Amino acid sequence: MSSKKITFKDLFSFKWYVHQMSGWTRTSYILLIFGYLVITYSSFFAGSPINHMTWWTFVAAILGFTTTLAITNARPLNGVFGLLSALIYIAMALQANNPADAVLQAVYIVLLDIPVLIMPGWAMDVEKRIRFIHETDARGEKHGKSFWYPVLIGSAIVAFIAAYLFETQVLHTPRPVADSAVLATGLVGALLTTFRFSEAFAMWLIQGVAQVLLWGLTAVHGDANWVLFLTYMLYVGNDLIGVFQSSWFHHKVYTQEIIQSHVK
Repeated sequence: MSSKKITFKDLFSFKWYVHQMSGWTRTSYILLIFGYLVITYSSFFAGSPINHMTWWTFVAAILGFTTTLAITNARPLNGVFGLLSALIYIAMALQANNPADAVLQAVYIVLLDIPVLIMPGWAMDVEKRIRFIHETDARGEKHGKSFWYPVLIGSAIVAFIAAYLFETQVLHTPRPVADSAVLATGLVGALLTTFRFSEAFAMWLIQGVAQVLLWGLTAVHGDANWVLFLTYMLYVGNDLIGVFQSSWFHHKVYTQEIIQSHVK
């Protein structure tokens, strides 16, 4: 499938999902199966009441977790999977009084899902476009590290301050610091992923820990069940795979080829 142009229709083809879920690391497949079992058990067999929100949470957790593992293996399933899970997460975040997390899910739709729906080929051959920010100058890119570092840091600061002020001065939510931190780190992670920077998974790891804290506090306060807390724990496991095993951090061959061709 990677040899031909990908169309919008392909995003609804079974072959597309088979292709995007093939070639993953063995660790990723093990985590995928383990994650499905954890999500299923915590959703239906942990003693919590089963209602419509249980099913919506289950669907969002399965789709979201699968999507993050696919991104880690440079085989994104953004688009349909990401859009559906993000929409459900938005509803749950708003119901749980975590508005900044709802905004973050909207950011994911704009930066990670819509590009795939508009330009399906954007999700192909991702491993060939991944690089570190400090490699942009050597690769001859228009924007180097002197551009990207201020943009990313500035985005995080503005997002945190705006979310914190809105939650404390307008909405008066119960977890403004944790919720705002999730938005700030998630925004940077999404930007790094969209522009194919290796630092994305270092930021996803930080954001994963922030999400665990946020939804742990949310569950303790009685505003949500523990399914999302456990799901984000699984996300942290996926982030560790991204840092230690995936091509997001180990791509020297492609980088050297591009640098050499640029020198010539």
